[in-house]
Amino acid sequence: MERFIKPIIALFALCALTSCKSCESNTKMLQNVSGSPGEIIVVIDGNEWESQIGEILQDNLEGEYQVLPQKEPKFNLFNINPDNFSSLFWIHRNILIINISPENRENRMIATKDVWASPQTVVKINATDHDSAVKTVEENIEKIESIFEQAERDRIIANNIRYQEANVRQVVADMTGGSPYFPMGFTIKKSDDKFIWISYETTYVSQYVFVYKYPATSVDDLGLDRILSESNAILKQNVPGPVEDSYMITAAMPVPQIKSIRYNNRDFVEVRGLWEVQNDYMGGPFVIHAFYDKTGENVIVLQAFVYAPKFDKRNYLRQVESIIYSFEWMNDKEDGRKK
Repeated sequence: MERFIKPIIALFALCALTSCKSCESNTKMLQNVSGSPGEIIVVIDGNEWESQIGEILQDNLEGEYQVLPQKEPKFNLFNINPDNFSSLFWIHRNILIINISPENRENRMIATKDVWASPQTVVKINATDHDSAVKTVEENIEKIESIFEQAERDRIIANNIRYQEANVRQVVADMTGGSPYFPMGFTIKKSDDKFIWISYETTYVSQYVFVYKYPATSVDDLGLDRILSESNAILKQNVPGPVEDSYMITAAMPVPQIKSIRYNNRDFVEVRGLWEVQNDYMGGPFVIHAFYDKTGENVIVLQAFVYAPKFDKRNYLRQVESIIYSFEWMNDKEDGRKK
């Protein structure tokens, strides 16, 4: 196992002894990562993989993804024995290494970026023995999940920024004062001073982002009932279904999940649930981000949808929710450039 960890140590030493500019240059020379979105290679002895350690990893990282029409795992895990962890696997996008050895000085988790490829995330658990490994994995499992979830999101956002539809971004910014980054292929399907419908459609898959706002009137502006009420009113008015008297609504069941999030120096409320079409049989998952505008007088809503009846939806939803996670205030970005 040690011979496979040496490249990590060597890279740490190089970055410590050289300038940041040199490290950036080093990163640029790395080849692109391999593997499909949502995959994690778990480097661990086969016996340990079948033990409590493997159970913890599989129960959590392969647990059910939040609010989809059918069960899908958060990640797809692939176990690789340390002896088989060759250069073929070094360039994978997500790598989790469980290193159990009495030679380890302490039990801890280490997360690094771009070790053998870019953009890559490598998480390593060092433990002196089996019991210590179990405890360290248990203590850090939520953090491990968050790190890999963020890594998947960061890759999508970086790609969206690199290949953005700047005209779509500007239309959203004109209405709200800020905007997410929309990748190539997303177009404006409908736009007025209160509602914007941005879409990417193929033969079998549709991904939508709706942008709208409503007046802030009370302490319940960002409560679940208010958000869903405003959403259903907007959807009924602006998103008709395929047959007469049909229109998109948020489904009552399962009950939508809501939580407060702080991300990239912004505070917002996230709502996850399912949508459906009243008087028809269409449906799929959605994610809402709701937050106050710069004046505090309105609530801005970014609502991401997926319609993919023939396919699993996890990766499609990750793609479109990463768009709304990339929202930035335009003035903030301009101020950052001046500094």
